[in-house]
Amino acid sequence: MDDGMGNSAYLVDLGDGRGLAVDVSIDLRAVREAARWRGLRLAFVAETHLHADFASGARELAETHDTRILASAAGNRVFNHVGLADEQEFDLGGLRLRALATPGHTREHLSYLLSDGDAPLGVFTGGSLIVGSAARTDLDSPEATEDLTRKQYRSLQRLVTLPDEVAVWPTHGAGSFCSAPAGGERTSTIGTEKASNPLLAVTGEDAFVAALLGSLGTYPDYFRRLPELNRHGLRLPDRPAEPAALDTAQVRALLADGAELVDLRPVTAFADGHIPGALSNPLRPQFASWLGWLVPPDRPLVFVRDADQDLADAVWQAAKIGHFAIAGELDGGMKAWQAAGYEIARVGLADAADPADLATAPPSILDVRQRAEYTGGHVPSAMHVELGSLTTHADAVPDGPLVVMCGHGERAMSAASLLARSGHRELTVLVGGPGDWARTTGRELDQGT
Repeated sequence: MDDGMGNSAYLVDLGDGRGLAVDVSIDLRAVREAARWRGLRLAFVAETHLHADFASGARELAETHDTRILASAAGNRVFNHVGLADEQEFDLGGLRLRALATPGHTREHLSYLLSDGDAPLGVFTGGSLIVGSAARTDLDSPEATEDLTRKQYRSLQRLVTLPDEVAVWPTHGAGSFCSAPAGGERTSTIGTEKASNPLLAVTGEDAFVAALLGSLGTYPDYFRRLPELNRHGLRLPDRPAEPAALDTAQVRALLADGAELVDLRPVTAFADGHIPGALSNPLRPQFASWLGWLVPPDRPLVFVRDADQDLADAVWQAAKIGHFAIAGELDGGMKAWQAAGYEIARVGLADAADPADLATAPPSILDVRQRAEYTGGHVPSAMHVELGSLTTHADAVPDGPLVVMCGHGERAMSAASLLARSGHRELTVLVGGPGDWARTTGRELDQGT
């Protein structure tokens, strides 16, 4: 499970030393380790759709493990695979997969019903039926969105004809920008979804279209790029190359030539001192999504980190969203930059749990969370501009003293770094979220826009 991206991949033990993997990313370390631990050879890998939110590892598995790829024939992938059509079955050597055309999330989307003889066990639903919802249908184009949403409705209606006890194994879950409600459950059953999924309780196709489309928020630009990348398939060495250790002069030269400086350190470390113009993106499970949202894929990356942070984690997370242009890291980190006598920038911090901090903070507040988070409860009179919009709309934020906030502080610091880059000054980042603010001040949050 990828907590940061909100996705799940699956490994099925076929009972004879072979395994089936489903919807794996290019970071194959976990599935390889799981297969090794169980003594399985990765004989098959199935793809439910051309993924928009992560780079697929299917082709890499095929070319490093002699794994057979099962995917929709309608996906027009340009590498070797077994193209499956609706109702086509594939014998896994005892267990069987039956392809079910379930378009909506994407045009070529397939779900896979896994059966033991005539007994259905579970269905890999990808971005069709997910726990408590259905995945978004607006990734193709504005012109195709309504048609795909209607197809999504029919796909869900088809899936719920399966027996109630059949397990539901979706790819997308809570935290995915492919749209999923909050919650910890990653799998379900057909019966549970029939009883509890709000979209299955909606009466009629038109009402379903209105409900699903009304729930959709924004998504990163890289979602437009990755499906075509996945159609061609990605190959990597066993791991991305170790980034070069760069001295301060090399870093300055790269930045002058247009490289992006990404500071991986925690919020407090960035606030205490950072290289002017650096993008704050703390290394955490959500790192890849925000890197892909805020940095163009062709821009070389230079990392700054603390010594105890795992550089390989940053490299693999970048690879998951198809960002491979990593120039290196600042050798010695901020200590080396300071020792060279170069300028240091700082950002103020305010603690949402500290009444004294709130009492002295500037009155203007910018909330950079997603729309649904903001409308669910925000500080009264807070402005709202999503973090993902600030790369192009920083000028929509007025100058002057400003407190920037999100749910915890990481996105707010990313926003502050973008605003500082665009010339904003007197910025303070709120550590904590609206709930902390409400508890500290004793005031209620506003709802809605």
